[in-house]
Amino acid sequence: MSVVVIEFITLDGVVSDPDGSGGTPLGGWAFRFGREAVAGDKFRLGSTLDEGVMLFGRETWQLFSRLWPGRDDQFAVRLNAVPKLVASRTLTDTSAWANSRLLEGDLVDAVKREQRDVIVTGSLSVVHRLMAEDLVDEYRLLTFPTVLGTGRRLFPAEGPHADLECRSVRRIGAAVLSTYRRAG
Repeated sequence: MSVVVIEFITLDGVVSDPDGSGGTPLGGWAFRFGREAVAGDKFRLGSTLDEGVMLFGRETWQLFSRLWPGRDDQFAVRLNAVPKLVASRTLTDTSAWANSRLLEGDLVDAVKREQRDVIVTGSLSVVHRLMAEDLVDEYRLLTFPTVLGTGRRLFPAEGPHADLECRSVRRIGAAVLSTYRRAG
């Protein structure tokens, strides 16, 4: 089992509001570069998506559950079929998106018990909690050529130390997909 974090990110490390749904003044930054950079399986999830489980925080799950169930392209079919765990203290119903269920118990304990690969997208509070417990094995970052100067960052100043190894870099439209794994 490994934990894979996938994020849209700016050059200065901001991951908040890439699609503009959060209503922030600079939101929507990832979508300014066209559909080519954001559509489909840009993160190269492949069999990890088919055999793993996705983990969402409440806000990201609610956003995705409004968007993905109505889509029927090849990637959407795969995304809709994957098992989805939702970490939330307030959500009570996950019926809006097929194969979703609330994560039971403590987030860290549940991830440690999971037998399948865990894919976390968005869900910054979940990611930060897993980072603090040194549970993230891989980061797949789609970096957009923009600097916001403000917003929530993937790697906060007070965050834990981590040595990573760059495994791949590939240009996708205006963005760059880079994959980093835990060093050693």
